[in-house]
Amino acid sequence: MKKNSVLFFLALAVTGMLLLVRCNSNSEKTVTAVTTVSVSPDSLCLVQPSWFPHSQTPAPQEGPGSPFDTSSTTNQIFHQWSWNKFLWLTNPDAGSNPLFLNQQLVRQINTQMEPVTVPAGVTVVLQDIAQAGSAQAVLRSNPGYNNGNGDTVFYSIHMNPIMYNFADSMIKKGIPATNTYTFPVGSFEMKVSWVPATAIPASKLSMYYTTTASLSRDGGKTFTNTTMALTGMHVVGVVQNHPEFIWATFEHKDLAPNYDWKANTASSSTDKLLFKSGSVSGINGIVYNTTTKLGITPYQVFDLFQYGVPVDSIGGFMATSQQEPINFSNVQGINQCVQGQLQDVWKNYFYNGSIWLNMDGTTPQQQAQIIDSLNFNISNGTPGSFARGSTNCANVTMETFTQTFQTSIAKVNVNTLANCFSCHHSPSFASSQNTSPLYLSHVFQDNLLAHQGNSVPKVESLKLNEERLILKRLRSN
Repeated sequence: MKKNSVLFFLALAVTGMLLLVRCNSNSEKTVTAVTTVSVSPDSLCLVQPSWFPHSQTPAPQEGPGSPFDTSSTTNQIFHQWSWNKFLWLTNPDAGSNPLFLNQQLVRQINTQMEPVTVPAGVTVVLQDIAQAGSAQAVLRSNPGYNNGNGDTVFYSIHMNPIMYNFADSMIKKGIPATNTYTFPVGSFEMKVSWVPATAIPASKLSMYYTTTASLSRDGGKTFTNTTMALTGMHVVGVVQNHPEFIWATFEHKDLAPNYDWKANTASSSTDKLLFKSGSVSGINGIVYNTTTKLGITPYQVFDLFQYGVPVDSIGGFMATSQQEPINFSNVQGINQCVQGQLQDVWKNYFYNGSIWLNMDGTTPQQQAQIIDSLNFNISNGTPGSFARGSTNCANVTMETFTQTFQTSIAKVNVNTLANCFSCHHSPSFASSQNTSPLYLSHVFQDNLLAHQGNSVPKVESLKLNEERLILKRLRSN
């Protein structure tokens, strides 16, 4: 028995080493996708053998004793957490549904953090179609992707009991308008984007995760069981020493191209779900037209920056608060490594980056104070700022029309970058004089304000007023 155990662990170690070597080779061959870069010591294959097979991916370590329980972090551990969390959440449960759709483990909520009742026979309820932004934009898929059958993109929100129960207790407790409470380690929130399966060609539908949803097209009046395809996912979680959350995002690989900053165009020779074949120059593909309810250039949505890493007009990395090419290389490398090991439908999704703050060498109390003191400046990507990771982090299916707040491509620079923290920050919707790390969660704020006697329309009005101020502030930079 002892000999067999030794042989088993030796085989496991060799397997891990072979996986590491093979993935290192892949990442070194591909780090020049955006610009010519050298491979840094941090640009390794970041996957762990324990993640595979996908059906057995464990939850990532997040608390004491985890890679984040240190005064000096590396860029790579945040990307490892992001992919590990995604793989764990998409694990099949006993009913063959991904864990994030198991209501006992992760509950679906609405935008006011109220639990959603999911009927028998379906896994998710869908009626929300509004994107972030003061225009309340709605995203529609490219009709040319499936013989004229374009459709609306819908959204669901999910939260684990750790975060939900803590948030509920804070609201019932009656927290001060300004406070330094933070969500506990292990808290996470998700937003997922979906499109009706009829918007996707039959020949490509197997490339998407699909499930049966209870879908409403009339704001919740009537519902119909409908097959829906998953297009994108935000995974937002708290780990040790990072109460600001890690904001990670994933997209399906057949949605849209990346903008080519050298050529000043986004282009594709074939139709994609959100991009009709051809090319578009400038930002009109990702600027919302409130009259047509489409982009100014319809059906030509694109990712402004690959992996949310800002580059300039000659293709070089912008000098931001995040050292490059380490971050870009790590994102690209881990994508190649993970996708090379997956055998299921999730191999068709990729990690488009994440953003967090530099909290190295700080105490929990200082971390909360940093979030509050940064205020609206928490999103700054300029050299010396706190933001780390993908400093223009966004998801093409959720922040489609807020990947930048500028009016032209020429105005996009290190001073005007947009990311998750542009809207998720410590000031309250109700008054920018009130601050708390808890206010980074919009659904928490919605629920808090509702418990204070505000109606849903009033809460939405407060949010829109704040978003207009954000837009004015960012455009003035």
